[in-house]
Amino acid sequence: MDPWPISPEVAVAAAALLVVLSALAGSLVWRRRAQRAPAGPLPAAEPAALPEAPEGSPGARLGRALAKSREAFRQRLGEVFGRNRELGATLAALEEALLGADVGLKTATRILDTVRERCANERAPTDAQIRGALLSAITAVLGEVAEPPRTPKPWVILVSGVNGVGKTTSIGKLAARFAAEGSKVLLVAADTFRAAAIDQLGVWAERVGVDVVRHQSGADPAAVAFDGMKAAVARHADIVMVDTAGRLHTRENLMEELRKIERVIGKAIPGAPHEVLLVLDATTGQNALRQAKVFSQALGVTGIVLAKLDGTAKGGAALSVRDELGVPILYVGVGERIDDLRPFDPTEYARALLGE
Repeated sequence: MDPWPISPEVAVAAAALLVVLSALAGSLVWRRRAQRAPAGPLPAAEPAALPEAPEGSPGARLGRALAKSREAFRQRLGEVFGRNRELGATLAALEEALLGADVGLKTATRILDTVRERCANERAPTDAQIRGALLSAITAVLGEVAEPPRTPKPWVILVSGVNGVGKTTSIGKLAARFAAEGSKVLLVAADTFRAAAIDQLGVWAERVGVDVVRHQSGADPAAVAFDGMKAAVARHADIVMVDTAGRLHTRENLMEELRKIERVIGKAIPGAPHEVLLVLDATTGQNALRQAKVFSQALGVTGIVLAKLDGTAKGGAALSVRDELGVPILYVGVGERIDDLRPFDPTEYARALLGE
């Protein structure tokens, strides 16, 4: 005889209770999943916004790098379009969107003047017409970009920038690109203030298979640069890249030292340096423009490397740098990989920024 007999009525009631509890638990799980799931389509800033660009292509990778900037800009543009306002009101709202995207006032005004001119013959321009004019205006501000022929040999590139902008890393990635094109590359470690910088450049040289000239930490940077030029001639290098110490653009004595390095290079190889690249951190926005102006006045910068573009929502600052400085952006950093420092394409950049 069972110690705890259960009547048929109790068994049926217990089974029914279990069914009800199971249904309630399933409903609760379903509701929680529904709450966590995103409603509606994916946001426009997702990489899927550029479906025509194959995975790994320059367009796709630039699009991903500009995702933060594009999303911030699109949110502001969403307040501009679809309002059926007159052109003047639309342009006023568009000005706020550009300024909010870290485009400087001078450059924003130039862009809006171009949009106004292109839409002047339309009584009530559509959003599509205004967007098209905006794309053309941004592309025009960014200008044409053509990499120099890099002759004569050795072609000397002096690389400058403030502390922490990714200067040495950019040099390593450029060296990898030039070496892959078949050039014989020599790196010169003229950043002698930090032993870590000398070691870092040596690691990059070994990684990409190029030569490096370096002295001990604390050596005279100009002396290192001079030895680098002599080594470049002796070793028949095609391209020489000179790394310099990161320095605050507000410190005149440090800027004078940079000018000294430039003069010493010119004495060793007449006409050199042939390029002066300035590495800017895209995450600093308009401050990058202020840095660029000081360095350009001190050295005569010939090209900009815009690093860390993938980590910022301030991609609009690139427009002001190009427009106000009058110096082309030659390369942009779109990620951590060795091939993620890419030649700058103005049309591609404008399209990626607007999500076209």
